[in-house]
Amino acid sequence: MSTLEGHPRPSRLQDYIAIAKPRIAVMVLFTVAIGFVLGSEGSPDWWALLHACLGVGLAATASNALNQVIERHSDGQMNRTKLRPLPAGRLTTLEVALFGVVLAITSAIYLALTVNWLTAGLTFLTILLYAGVYTPLKRYSEFCTAAGAIPGALPPVLGWVASGAPLNFQAGLLFSILLFWQFPHFLAIAWIYRRDYSAAGLKMLPSLGGPQAPGIWALGHAVLLLPFSIGPWWTGLGGVPYLLTAAILGLLYAWAAWGFLRDQNDVTARRLLKTSFAYLPGVFLALLFDFVRLSSTP
Repeated sequence: MSTLEGHPRPSRLQDYIAIAKPRIAVMVLFTVAIGFVLGSEGSPDWWALLHACLGVGLAATASNALNQVIERHSDGQMNRTKLRPLPAGRLTTLEVALFGVVLAITSAIYLALTVNWLTAGLTFLTILLYAGVYTPLKRYSEFCTAAGAIPGALPPVLGWVASGAPLNFQAGLLFSILLFWQFPHFLAIAWIYRRDYSAAGLKMLPSLGGPQAPGIWALGHAVLLLPFSIGPWWTGLGGVPYLLTAAILGLLYAWAAWGFLRDQNDVTARRLLKTSFAYLPGVFLALLFDFVRLSSTP
């Protein structure tokens, strides 16, 4: 088998799987499913959820493909991404671009026909914001993180409207939880890979606030996350068990962000990143289980 810098050469199928970034897609679909169940009145329509997940999954793959087309040159300058299919030359720019565009259009049409037009429109908007705004902005402005947080926070809303629920305050709370969660998460990643990003000319770390800016912004958003995470309890989506879980996990997240601010280094950044990975599924699963409990209570 041929090798690339000591690594076995992947098959074309493996390369397309890499383009799709399945781990990111799984997290997206997890939040879509949570939003769908929370937005459903009575027993969820599982077929509609399946259609929603398939359509949004196509959109997530399209977004990741178009992102890698736009970033193929900067990916080639970073150690952690230089072996991706495009910078390594195993796939061509044209074929991946066509792959992304076809999936984006297919996703919108499929969701419009099988779910509803609002879900289709918001999903297509998510692709445009992620690939068309956030990705190119990374080369020009440190505010790219804020731009990327908007499409990143939409998946639970996509699930919510796919269930037939209206866009309302409760949907806004789900959006806000994911929105504020992202900042400490991505700032930790940006700090860990700051040298790679700098070499590629990507502006991923904030400068407003001086040398401590990454920690300040991480802690600020972790603190802002707390009242929004309690919101579902206040509106009746979750009960006291959810409230306690959200409060405890939120305080742990803020504590990890404070540790990163107090001593910005790779150790505290990785601790913050690990805490972010525990926070999101913990809060959303607690909300789901508590919602089901309350819904089944006579």
